[in-house]
Amino acid sequence: MTYTGKKVKLREYRKEDIALRLMYINDPEVAASLTPDVVYPITSHEEEEWFESISALSDTYKFAIEALNDNQFIGGCSISGVDWKNSVATIGLFIGNRNYRGKGYGSDALRVLTDFIFMQMNINKIRLIVYSYNESAIKCYEKCGYIIEGVLRKEIFKDNQYYDKISMGLLKAEYLTI
Repeated sequence: MTYTGKKVKLREYRKEDIALRLMYINDPEVAASLTPDVVYPITSHEEEEWFESISALSDTYKFAIEALNDNQFIGGCSISGVDWKNSVATIGLFIGNRNYRGKGYGSDALRVLTDFIFMQMNINKIRLIVYSYNESAIKCYEKCGYIIEGVLRKEIFKDNQYYDKISMGLLKAEYLTI
């Protein structure tokens, strides 16, 4: 099953995605956007274990992002920390292929993911964490209606400098008016 936007579709991860995904998440720029921790390269064994752990029966939903124009696997997104009682979910997204960054693929994937969460899962709020050094991601989230809900000042140490951890969110009622 796929979910389609104007530029991308969200689909299941496939075994043939493993090598490219490993390359993407070991890219220092992508790795820095995914974690504030000290980044160590992920091994092919770890990536294969991650792939094998994907299950449609879990509360973590993982999608590969594929460009519609050429069917290239370009990144990934996920829904985790689903709190069914309070109707809140946490998301993450990355565009691993540098040729597709800054061209609207990430915002289209975010719109498709957001629509899936609100319209298929019936969640009331989507939240995410982004780091202040990731300005392009912040612009993407804001472009799609997400607002800054809180800032943990100077909480991330990276490259001999401190950065903010930013919490952003979007409510279903806000989404329906966009």
